[in-house]
Amino acid sequence: MTDRSSVSASLRAAEPVSSPRIELRCMGGVWSHECATLLYRFTGEQEVDLMSTYVPESFRGQGVAALLSQAAMNFVVEENLKARVSCWYIKKYIEENPLQRYKDVVIT
Repeated sequence: MTDRSSVSASLRAAEPVSSPRIELRCMGGVWSHECATLLYRFTGEQEVDLMSTYVPESFRGQGVAALLSQAAMNFVVEENLKARVSCWYIKKYIEENPLQRYKDVVIT
């Protein structure tokens, strides 16, 4: 089991045109690395749908999906976008972190 201290946070948004995703590279040892991924798509000029999160099994339960959700919501806020939230985990994250800046950008 990997402890939280070995998760290396390296967040980056992929180019929206090629493959819209936010990735978190998880370092699990000297030779291994895996990516946790959040997929989104633009549904309008200033609107995205946060569709799903994926965390490799070896990193589940360590807050990785929460980091992805936080990065996605911060991306939406910083880019002045509106978000539809299809992903059940991101919905849960927003409920557990009821920040006004998140509430202001979520389309219900």
